[in-house]
Amino acid sequence: MTPWQSLSALIGLCALTTFSPALAMKSATPQTPPPPPPPLVTPEVHADHRVTFRFRAPGAQAVQLALEGARPLAMRKDESGVWSVTTPPLDPDYYGYSIVVDGQRNLDPYHALLKPNLLAPENMVHVGGPSSLPWELNDVPHGVVHHHEYRSAVAGDDRDYYVYTPPNYDPRARTTYPVLYLLHGYSDDASGWSAVGRANVILDNLIARGQVKPMIVVMPLGYGTLRMITGGWGVWKRQDIRDENFSKFSRALLDEVMPQVEGAYRVATDRDARAIAGLSMGGAEALLTGLNHPDRFAWIGAFSAGGLPEPFARDFPRLDAGSSAPLHLLWIACGTEDGLIDVNRAFRHWLQSRGIRHTGIETPGMHTWMVWRRNLAAFLPLLFR
Repeated sequence: MTPWQSLSALIGLCALTTFSPALAMKSATPQTPPPPPPPLVTPEVHADHRVTFRFRAPGAQAVQLALEGARPLAMRKDESGVWSVTTPPLDPDYYGYSIVVDGQRNLDPYHALLKPNLLAPENMVHVGGPSSLPWELNDVPHGVVHHHEYRSAVAGDDRDYYVYTPPNYDPRARTTYPVLYLLHGYSDDASGWSAVGRANVILDNLIARGQVKPMIVVMPLGYGTLRMITGGWGVWKRQDIRDENFSKFSRALLDEVMPQVEGAYRVATDRDARAIAGLSMGGAEALLTGLNHPDRFAWIGAFSAGGLPEPFARDFPRLDAGSSAPLHLLWIACGTEDGLIDVNRAFRHWLQSRGIRHTGIETPGMHTWMVWRRNLAAFLPLLFR
């Protein structure tokens, strides 16, 4: 076939195609997207304190609920692709949770209450309880949580801390307040105790009941080096990073945060009016900083302390019976189902062998905020008495 014959055949083929204005208009009209699926009611807290969780994942093979303080619960899928599970009745509290879809943790897009975390952020669900619970919001005078940022010469980065001032605090008055330095755990950020631990609400309630002396509470970022976070959970196997973290944290607290707080707030500056406490990694930091600087702190608390490898004498080289005398309180608590219970018991036995007076507390519970909120509520009334 010649080129001219090929061209004639192509023209003839085009001529056989009938032009349809209606078809052209239809193809030019943008397609209306299907309506989005209706929002899910989740989590749904029932009157008997059971909670139903729902998650839309029609193509998933397996979905689980990861609920703080509980074993993973398998969820079941309905015909619309929504997975759900209902828990047994839960004690009134705040519970962190995430949805695990085919092994991948997910946030709940239909629930706005978040649990901030530098490695594994989650949602939270509130199972409400009576007003007598210290973390429940009540109609009482409220303190204020202030947020500060600064450049740390010790850590070489920009960081922050939070300060709680009690109700009726007046920066112009002559009244001074005792101060508690309250430390978060590993993977938390500086907002951990206020955003998740409800520390400011607990303080408001206990102060209103006359159970706690009004105080200022400082909640700093608990890392001496952010290598602790960039290294992930495996960083605890690195003795060098662990030592750098604890050493620099103490320096940042003592040489940077404390002078800033004492310059900006009406806090008493003598050791008898200064306490330090923390949870998990922060519990270890409270012990390391407090016990190694008895001239700075007279009240020390550790909740589920983690990161204190044996032999303990390496981290507390000058600790003996004589050094415990100035302490008004050394309070060491841990949940009996916590994986850190053995090391906490070992540390308490070591303290006892060296004649160090302390109060040991064991309560039911795992390595969870439910335990630490109760620890804080029990610890605060003991301070500055």
